[in-house]
Amino acid sequence: MQTPSVALPRRHLAWPIAIALGLLLLRLFTNTRYGFHRDELALLDDARQLAWGYVAYPPLTPSLARISLELFGDSLTGFRLFAALAQSLSVVLAALIARELGGRRGAQIIAALVAALMPFSMIAGGVMQYVSIDYLWWVLLAWLLLRLVNSGDARWWLAIGAAIGVGMLTKYTMLFCVAGIVVGTLATPLRAHLTSRWLWAGVAVSLLLFLPNALWQWQHEFVSLDFLEAIHARDMRIGRTDDFLLGQLYANAGPLALPIWLMGLGWLAFSGAARRYRVLAWMYAVPLLLFAVAQGRAYYMAPAYPMLAAAGCVAAERWLRARQPLGTGIRRIGAGALATWIILMAVGSGVLGLQLSPVNSTGWRISRAVHDNFAEQIGWQELTTEVARIYRSLPAEERMHTAIFANNYGEAGAINLYGPRHGLPTAISPINSYWYRGYGSTPPRTVIVLGDTREGVADTPGECVPVGRVSNRFGVLNEETRDHPEIFICRNLRVRWADVWPQMHSFG
Repeated sequence: MQTPSVALPRRHLAWPIAIALGLLLLRLFTNTRYGFHRDELALLDDARQLAWGYVAYPPLTPSLARISLELFGDSLTGFRLFAALAQSLSVVLAALIARELGGRRGAQIIAALVAALMPFSMIAGGVMQYVSIDYLWWVLLAWLLLRLVNSGDARWWLAIGAAIGVGMLTKYTMLFCVAGIVVGTLATPLRAHLTSRWLWAGVAVSLLLFLPNALWQWQHEFVSLDFLEAIHARDMRIGRTDDFLLGQLYANAGPLALPIWLMGLGWLAFSGAARRYRVLAWMYAVPLLLFAVAQGRAYYMAPAYPMLAAAGCVAAERWLRARQPLGTGIRRIGAGALATWIILMAVGSGVLGLQLSPVNSTGWRISRAVHDNFAEQIGWQELTTEVARIYRSLPAEERMHTAIFANNYGEAGAINLYGPRHGLPTAISPINSYWYRGYGSTPPRTVIVLGDTREGVADTPGECVPVGRVSNRFGVLNEETRDHPEIFICRNLRVRWADVWPQMHSFG
């Protein structure tokens, strides 16, 4: 079977590639404005202690972070390179998806621009998190499925299986994407491949890639399930799972991209011309339904929108071609409207996602009203400096038996990143994978406590008093300065660490 992309010149991809490279360069110059995000600080620690699994995520993202550390040290730009690269590759893949759907140069370029300017992608390219890398695998899978459909070559199942396996090593929500692919395969002519050895070889590839992490989970009593249960309960309690379906209209692709991806979804689901590509509609609809039932966060569906936007661009292009020739005046009005639309998307997403605005400026406040990613990058060095002041104020003998106890992974990561230059010991923490690393070679007698409140330390079997306060030079309110700004020191601990530590494991 001939693929529609065969007759389309490869030079049409020059513009999408240029857009992706331009976005990558923009990232390299703007990803250093603030500081490490709390999630990145934990990732840095995990990257220094590689394993086949971690409580909060599978091992691929820490492995990429380790490569960044080896190549660039603790450079913000270097650390975020893979996140930025993943988003730029997704831009090219969106154009390739449009190409596989039969889109010409205009559809490919617009698909690339829309994918580049989606708010979630814009934010994800500036923070090294597993969601940034997970985004790429969903978009890649959409393109691989189209290659399978258009070529009829069952060997593409090997690549699909590899992408699923790598996706499972990135984020476990890949299972929801897989559910969409399975239903889409059964509900479309792709079900003919069920008798192909290549499909089952692809399944085997995905399982083999995921096997090391599955074994790690088994050895650790599937602790990530406990983590996910705890986090989901917290999210529901504080309202992070509210308005999941409504959030699809604005939170991921942005409100300005709504018409184009809705057009793409409708075209894939109902148009006879797109019947052979209906697997992509299932790839969207099934995860959407499953996440809605499971009460997931709205952004879990973000990776599905580049393929829908690409389909929308192709559908719009086909609609316009069917009405050719258009008059010169109409073409000029259309070109002007298109340029205005792209500029508005660029301005909106740039303000929300790029680290351009000075702290507390108008642009900062606009982005702060939408997300807290920038605010959670502020103040970590000041926190470490304050802890160092408290630590140095202790008698030398007491310092030898003093631990820094962090109640969240951001604090622990900050102490471990910035603390060595102040002579601080490695932080201990009961949170996530930190708990497995224990409380040190000798039980501490004095503890400097971060991330707690007076009510929280009141039941500590010891004498706890406030000795400092977390602040930052910008006066930014974030989790540290708003929720638990006081730092405590606890002495005369009536506790046997070997007995209490096994009961202290917590998730966050």
